[in-house]
Amino acid sequence: MHASFLRWPVLILLSALVVSLLEQLRLPAALLLGPMLVAIVFAARDKPVIIARPLFYLAQGVVGCMIARAMPPSIFTEIAANWPLFGAAIFSVIIASALSGWLLTRLQVLPGSTAIWGSSPGAAAAMTLMAENYDADVRLVAFMQYLRVVIVAVLATFIARIWAPSPTASSASAFAIIQPVAWPAFGATLLVIVACVGISRLLRLPAGALLISLAGGLLVQNTHWVKLELPPVLLMTAYALIGWSIGLRFNRAILIYAAKALPRLLLAIFSLVAVCCGLAFLLVRFAGIDPLTAYLATSPGGADSVAIIAASSHVDLSFVMAMQTGRFMVVLLTGPLLAKWLAKRAGARQLTGNKKPD
Repeated sequence: MHASFLRWPVLILLSALVVSLLEQLRLPAALLLGPMLVAIVFAARDKPVIIARPLFYLAQGVVGCMIARAMPPSIFTEIAANWPLFGAAIFSVIIASALSGWLLTRLQVLPGSTAIWGSSPGAAAAMTLMAENYDADVRLVAFMQYLRVVIVAVLATFIARIWAPSPTASSASAFAIIQPVAWPAFGATLLVIVACVGISRLLRLPAGALLISLAGGLLVQNTHWVKLELPPVLLMTAYALIGWSIGLRFNRAILIYAAKALPRLLLAIFSLVAVCCGLAFLLVRFAGIDPLTAYLATSPGGADSVAIIAASSHVDLSFVMAMQTGRFMVVLLTGPLLAKWLAKRAGARQLTGNKKPD
């Protein structure tokens, strides 16, 4: 008990150090990747730390409101005005990712539903959280999602420096911890999060804490009831809790499994990135979109990491976010159906991985 208590300060300190290192490397997903990597080391060394489930659900609620805050009404106007272009680009990426997931299942690299969620192009945190509720191995989903986030973020940053060598911000991944807080709005935001998480627990919906908080955040923000206020410290805490929760589920066996599958996972990731680059070329060639905007709009990385890079570059930010948001919403709707369909096709035993039979 005493040793377990002492692990907390060590976990927090090491997570902060790794986050700082990843921030220096300008990786947009550093705030989640750092805690997750440290937690994986703790789990692999059989030194677990218990994360209370209510804290995990509240962290999901914070992430849901964060996504809602990044989706102003102008995004939906942009999508409606150019729906054929958005529809073609969005569904092309989704079809390519579904094909990648199917091939990973067919080649028995990953169980079916795990492959689908791991290949899904959307906000990596949201895909990982939802996968937990659809018979997927969340550890492998997280491994694949964040491996792709790192690869896409590095490529996007490299391409941004080629086409936009003079960014408008000093760092693509800068994250100011100390910022002024609008306390009334912050209090109202906390009430929205707690209420949405409470409703999700009553309804027992898969990934309900995330999805209901996302819907609730969109409702109160776009109707001007509440201006969502999410201080950096709150976001850092939420990301850390989610990263720790995911990382602590790993063990030596799953790490060995992931290492053996790594070459084929990298092939699948780079194939999906290549498809997205092809779509970006078509947007440049036939729609007159500038190359960097087209690449960031079709990039299969997390919408949040792409947003950070886009905000510090000379691109059409509204187009980029509209494309990313539209794809994210479609994946939220189609992901569960696609995972269930593939589960029926491939067989429940293969798809549930480590899940024990009834």
